Amino acid sequence: MLKVEGLTKKYRNIVAVDNISFTLNRGDIAGLLGPNGAGKSTTIKTIVGLLRKNSGSITVGDHPHTSRDAKKKFTYVPEAPELYDMLTVWEHLQFIAYAYDVAGFEDKAERLLERFDLWDKKDKLAKELSKGMKQKVSICCGLLPEPLLYLFDEPMIGLDPKSIRETKLIFKELSAQQKTILVSTHLLDSIENLCGRVLVLKQGKIIVDMAMEEMKRKLGNSESVSLEELFLEVTRDE
Repeated sequence: MLKVEGLTKKYRNIVAVDNISFTLNRGDIAGLLGPNGAGKSTTIKTIVGLLRKNSGSITVGDHPHTSRDAKKKFTYVPEAPELYDMLTVWEHLQFIAYAYDVAGFEDKAERLLERFDLWDKKDKLAKELSKGMKQKVSICCGLLPEPLLYLFDEPMIGLDPKSIRETKLIFKELSAQQKTILVSTHLLDSIENLCGRVLVLKQGKIIVDMAMEEMKRKLGNSESVSLEELFLEVTRDE
């Protein structure tokens, strides 16, 4: 579903992402982890096309990632929600529906707003919303088109416990429908039991790319070890 080969992104003389390669298949939920400045957000923004890569190739469903065919197949939810101040919650979903040509979007939009306790806020302007509510609107907008690939950058930041639980349930539902999810986060406990696969970035390089259970075996740890402990082990300085 997503294929990244030899991706390099530089900011002048600084290499933010250094020749990384990975592939995600249908139904994968992959966690993109790493310390601050490791290149996680840069990787996702380059896949989306918000940043221009220096070298390498990125394909979404066999289409170049910046092509219109590719953009129809994925959705992106950024770390900081980018909403239009003078549009209401409902108008944001309506805008996304028109952009992605979502037929009969009203029922889908209503269900999403209900799940995230936003139905009574549907007529509020974005500028009137709290940061957490804006994040929930951003997630709803990302989910509405029902694409094949979902790219989430710190989706749990600012969410209340109920919304975090709802987001995790939705991730599981999407995986069961053979949708692919790449999620970058620092909140390791929020994806502990979601991700079947872990990619760990450090200084712009992928230092781990394997199934969660395989990583536990390679590090010689018991089944009870947490993702946080595994993360600290693989990223610690020798």
